[in-house]
Amino acid sequence: MSNVKKVTVGIEGMSCAACASAVERAVGRIDGVENVSVNLATNRAVIDFAESTVKISDIKIAIAKAGFTPLNEQQSQDREKEHEKITVRENIARKRFLTALCFAVPLLYISMGHMVSLPVPSFIDPASNALAFAVSQLLFTFPILVVAKDIFAVGVRSAFHLSPNMDTLISMGAVTSFLYSIYSLMKISGGDVHFVHDLYFESAGLILTFILLGRSLEASSKSKTTQAIYRLVELSPKTAVIEKGNIEIEILSSELSIGDIIIIKPGMTIAADAEVISGYTSVDESMLTGESIPVEKNEGDRVFSGTFNKNGAVKAKVLKRQDETALSQIIKLMEDAQGSKPPIARLADKISGYFVPVVLAIAIIAAAGWLLAGESTSFAITIFVSVLVIACPCALGLATPTAIMVGTGVGARNGILIKSGAALETAHKLKTVVLDKTGTITSGKPKVTDIISNDEHRLLTQAACVERGSEHPLGEAIVERANEAGAEVLQSTDFEALPGKGIRAQIDGDYVSLGNEKLMNEYAIDVSAYKTRFNDLSMQGKTAVYVAQSDELLGIIAVADTIKDSSKEAVNRLESHGIEVVMLTGDSEKTAKAIASQVGIDNVIANVMPDEKAGAVESFMRQGKIVAMVGDGINDAPALAIADVGIAMSDGTDVAIDSADIVLMGGDLSAVPKAVDLSKNTLR
Repeated sequence: MSNVKKVTVGIEGMSCAACASAVERAVGRIDGVENVSVNLATNRAVIDFAESTVKISDIKIAIAKAGFTPLNEQQSQDREKEHEKITVRENIARKRFLTALCFAVPLLYISMGHMVSLPVPSFIDPASNALAFAVSQLLFTFPILVVAKDIFAVGVRSAFHLSPNMDTLISMGAVTSFLYSIYSLMKISGGDVHFVHDLYFESAGLILTFILLGRSLEASSKSKTTQAIYRLVELSPKTAVIEKGNIEIEILSSELSIGDIIIIKPGMTIAADAEVISGYTSVDESMLTGESIPVEKNEGDRVFSGTFNKNGAVKAKVLKRQDETALSQIIKLMEDAQGSKPPIARLADKISGYFVPVVLAIAIIAAAGWLLAGESTSFAITIFVSVLVIACPCALGLATPTAIMVGTGVGARNGILIKSGAALETAHKLKTVVLDKTGTITSGKPKVTDIISNDEHRLLTQAACVERGSEHPLGEAIVERANEAGAEVLQSTDFEALPGKGIRAQIDGDYVSLGNEKLMNEYAIDVSAYKTRFNDLSMQGKTAVYVAQSDELLGIIAVADTIKDSSKEAVNRLESHGIEVVMLTGDSEKTAKAIASQVGIDNVIANVMPDEKAGAVESFMRQGKIVAMVGDGINDAPALAIADVGIAMSDGTDVAIDSADIVLMGGDLSAVPKAVDLSKNTLR
């Protein structure tokens, strides 16, 4: 359809895959709805529908009829409040589990201790005091039922809306066990001590405690999922300074309109995507491109929300609304990536929609069958509860992280922090590893790589004096190299930044200039002796500058982001495993290929924006490949989230770390093949 619209709706009340499936079925039945994808982790539904035939109100009514609460757009988009709510839920879930555990442990000891010859106080010994034995279990079970009341509420509500879920199974199993145990207790109080063998309080209490453990782990997982998005939201400043009739006014960034003139001073984070209309500055755009060297901005150039203004003051005209900025697009990509489901997950959701009613039917048929066969009511109820409890896949969900605990422990000892058990299981099947360049293959910090001059010490000293106090990474690299060489770095005067050319300052009465050929030509300085070397360095992806004192050319300094010692070995080891290695970077093709050739990577994708990075990873996945993305920057976050396995460097941004499944604690790329080996050994 040509008028298909996509909308994201927040949903409250979902607790398992069957809930998500119920929402998908309910909304999917609406005529005109093309596709529905519900993400249980973020409590959001992404819906494609025909705008001409379906209203958003129709979608919300369908969600409500399925037994869940749809949120309005403002509630859904207020990510800060949403993160706070999820954090609160995480704390509540943890407290509920710990409370239940405090009662479950003595409950288990009382009910089972005598069976394994543990010492049990005589006043609750089933052999000598059956009634006290039963009452004590009741007293420890009842608080667990109270703590787990939400499970019953959701289970009953789902059953009422004819969309039974895992909570329905758990509720029926626990309630049946509890009520039959109450019946047995009444029989015991009447003198029939034989019913001491028909107490199932511990079954109800322990299954609920295990489920509350699962809920606590799930809440923690949801909190980590939203943490990455919340950190992105925090990158955009809450306020902006605008110019109205030569008056500066501070307003909320959310109140900015297209056409507003914003004033961006040194040290400010830019509040909107805008076009520079006056002034000159350099902007750190590493969050978008991953590159550490700031980008010069003149009149007519664009600046982006969330990037950092380094050292100049400019005025800029707002071009986009807050929900359309480059940063907003990265946030949306993150949400879409976390909401996307691989085919196997979609199959699991589809199965879960049928699983619960089928299990209920089997439990009823099994119990009825044994009753008809002449077995006792007690036996039939045991069968009924057993089917419900054993069929609940939550047990598998708890067993899986236990099974891989050893693997994650070994990984931690080797500096590989594995945040997801699924990632450990998947890593050994990798076919393609996509590597970011800056901060992943390279160190992410520019260093002086070449000094070409007849008098290197003089050249370095003069350049460092001009760059002293500079916040530009290129200048910092030159000063650092001068300090290492023991050069005397003097204070300069009359410092001048020349947009698009370089910088100039006075030292001991002489002007020293650092910059490109345009700057040298402006002051009639002949560069012919070094021009070939300058071009060669530029072809290698290095940032080269001429250095001149008065009208004398002293030579060239080249600065570049250097390759980590472990990068080449890591690439070789991955390729020896039969894994394809790809470099994916926002840097220029020339620089990217220069770095790639040094580490032995043939497949290079350059000049990509954050949305294109995620798209490139997805394209490999569509080819049927199991893909890992390795990165360290904000611009890598969408790709890290969408990949089969996201791997972040520990010295990278918090957003990248939050988005990843595996974190390499030493920031060492050689840990990637180690993680693959660890996965193979664990699975073996």
